Amino acid sequence: MAHSVGDHWVQTHAQAMTKGRPGWPGRLADTRHVATLTITKLAVLLPTAVLLGLHLSVWGLVAGLGVDAVTHWWADRRTTLAALAAALGLGGFYSLGTPEHPAHPVTANGKPAAHLGTGAYALDQSFHHLSLLVAALLITLI
Repeated sequence: MAHSVGDHWVQTHAQAMTKGRPGWPGRLADTRHVATLTITKLAVLLPTAVLLGLHLSVWGLVAGLGVDAVTHWWADRRTTLAALAAALGLGGFYSLGTPEHPAHPVTANGKPAAHLGTGAYALDQSFHHLSLLVAALLITLI
């Protein structure tokens, strides 16, 4: 839940538009996004752990949130995740819903049609979900 809130409600428009750009502007925007995302996760996780009586170690939190932050930053640079998708034979799915895809949605006038998502977004979120599983295991097991 905190991932979804941090990734969609807390992330600024500027971060979302810049984090995939090459060079330092993109890296810094991605770093700012991941910092606010991690703070959001910590702000939800700590009270939840107290309410549920979970005993989490500082090292587990650092390891789990650290792995999550690094993998999220890596994926959100966009070219990295696109390259992974291509290497796994998922380049066509990655471009689904974009003008680059041969079957992109169009209006009756042949212009790009609005839609609710892309293959890139689906692969991005599923990559983050896998990373969240690893983070949760580290947080609870260390």
